[in-house]
Amino acid sequence: MPRELRAVDWTGNSLALIDQTVLPQRTETRDVRDVDDLVDAIRRLVVRGAPAIGAAGAYGVALAMLQGGREGWSREEVLAAVARVRAARPTAVNLMVCVDRVLARFDEGLDAVLAEAAQVQREDVAANRAMGEAGADWLLKRVGEDRPLRILTHCNTGALATAGWGTALGVVRELHARGRLEVVYADETRPLLQGSRLTAWELVQEGIPHYVQADGAAAGTILRGAVDAAVVGADRIAANGDTANKVGTVGVALACADAGVPFLVAAPTTTVDLSTATGAGIHIELRDGAEVLEWGGVRTAPAASRGHNPAFDVTPARLVTGLATERGVLEVSAGELPGDRLR
Repeated sequence: MPRELRAVDWTGNSLALIDQTVLPQRTETRDVRDVDDLVDAIRRLVVRGAPAIGAAGAYGVALAMLQGGREGWSREEVLAAVARVRAARPTAVNLMVCVDRVLARFDEGLDAVLAEAAQVQREDVAANRAMGEAGADWLLKRVGEDRPLRILTHCNTGALATAGWGTALGVVRELHARGRLEVVYADETRPLLQGSRLTAWELVQEGIPHYVQADGAAAGTILRGAVDAAVVGADRIAANGDTANKVGTVGVALACADAGVPFLVAAPTTTVDLSTATGAGIHIELRDGAEVLEWGGVRTAPAASRGHNPAFDVTPARLVTGLATERGVLEVSAGELPGDRLR
């Protein structure tokens, strides 16, 4: 994969988003020029992954300003549009953090807003590379094996989910670059298949050996000794280390705990929400039940069945062996908590 791949890119007057709903069959870019389109793109997962959503939200402030100028909006109408972008997906804290950061320069004008949004992107790429190195160092020391590692991951946490390089998949890419990666087990990630559609696509571009497996196979793969560690991303991390990530993650963590293998979370410090004390305070987005009741638009469940479709689950801090950020790795299950170390 080219190092310059960007899921989110500013063109000068619009936002170019790689449409992740049509991968891997097609590679298309969606040109977003107004707030309604951006909110729709975030909600429909055209752009997804907490850091990528954060970058899109940062540029969303500029989109609102440009649209407001074209359509004669008042200041209050522009700010209301920005608020809609900020609330487009409630679990991923990066969206709110990045919008608020850029919005702080609103009164300085469009150029200042765009400069801040570009800085958000640059910082995320730099953070991802730093956490990739730190996470790889930690895993190699922790596992203590001379042979290449076998890694399991859940959902998509690569360049497509970030401003560039990736979080958990950035750790995988770093291990691969060092010649210390044997194989990746990529959970398919039901119901929208971010693992099989997106992670596998990124791994193919990199030439990284991998298997795609059903989510229900993950625990057995771990317990039979086929995995040296699991590495996942996060959408929000509470001050005590409880971690919200794509639904299905907590089952991976439980299996790792039983098997005695490391469960590593990789996320930038912007994903740590120190204002939320524990995972109990993390809002879990409930998506349309049709996503689990249908397949390819065809109903697969009885007409009378209802769909329960949480987008995320929360892994308790006691199950999180380590948290890799751009500042290094915290041994969360050993008592090194984000609320104590990342203030």
